[in-house]
Amino acid sequence: MNGETTNLTRVQVWAIVVMRVLIGWHFLYEGIAKLSAPSWSASGFLLQSRGPFADLFRGLAADPGALANVNLMTMWGLVLIGLGLIAGCFTRLAAASGILMILLIYVCNPPFVGYFYSIPSEGSYLVVNKNLVEVSALAVVYASRSGLFAGIDRIIHGLLRRPGRQSGQPRPAAA
Repeated sequence: MNGETTNLTRVQVWAIVVMRVLIGWHFLYEGIAKLSAPSWSASGFLLQSRGPFADLFRGLAADPGALANVNLMTMWGLVLIGLGLIAGCFTRLAAASGILMILLIYVCNPPFVGYFYSIPSEGSYLVVNKNLVEVSALAVVYASRSGLFAGIDRIIHGLLRRPGRQSGQPRPAAA
């Protein structure tokens, strides 16, 4: 990892990179699917909110200007997060943004006992659902800095390091 030490084996590193790319594909695909569906809107999902912030999410759906912004941020956010994760470019930012987006989705419609939705889901959950699993996987991607193993982050990191200075040495104090 460009002179930085890591306790991960090659197999562990590649498992994290593969996981990052697969999560990136999921985000990218969801974003492209929403962009290519002219009638797609987050309105239905927001109106179904049953979580502790239901009034906030329903308010966003009721305000046409806010809803338009939510739709754009959702579609393009999914695409950009997906591209960042696949390419390993600004990986930590992409992972943190993905975590934030999924947590917002989770709190909009949490899988708590007594909350029922008209939107079909894959199964029955009790607190932990696929969203929390993906958040946990993104936390691993964030913590591991996997873009430095295989990705554009490795190139950027190499360009930003000054020649003759080893990674891990402190930067000189600013005058």
